[in-house]
Amino acid sequence: MEKNRTQKLTVAGILIAVGVVCSPFSIPLGAARCFPVQHMVNILSAVFLGPFYGVSMAFITSLIRVMLGTGSLLAFPGSMCGALLCGLVFRYTEKLAFTYLGELFGTSILGALAAYPIATVVMGKEAALFAYVIPFFISCIGGVVLGAVLVAAVQKTGVMDHILNDKSRS
Repeated sequence: MEKNRTQKLTVAGILIAVGVVCSPFSIPLGAARCFPVQHMVNILSAVFLGPFYGVSMAFITSLIRVMLGTGSLLAFPGSMCGALLCGLVFRYTEKLAFTYLGELFGTSILGALAAYPIATVVMGKEAALFAYVIPFFISCIGGVVLGAVLVAAVQKTGVMDHILNDKSRS
């Protein structure tokens, strides 16, 4: 059990580092930033680690990016809602297509709606309630595609079966 936790923390740390290091590869779009790498990390964490790690990683990555000046406060609700929903969907269905849709819906709709009060109250930006849906969707769709490609590559190696078997024992 201790070995499994150490492995999960190691993978989580690596994925957080990928999310932080790749943050310069974002595309500003309105008040939000299109950041597909975070959504790819959300997909990978959902499949390999589960929803708790995914949400924790999204929070830590967003916090580090904001502290470094490479992220926005809007990254918190978008990444965390997406990580939670895709993690829960994968945990209960183990269907990758539904997991990808969970990330897309969690970030684009739930995350965008959760970002509205942050943008208007905390950041002082005037916006319509659904103003962040399209930017969050654009950011997310790229990350979902990247995540799907990486998960497909892991599946081809046969490692995916090993990971899923380990998850069922823990």
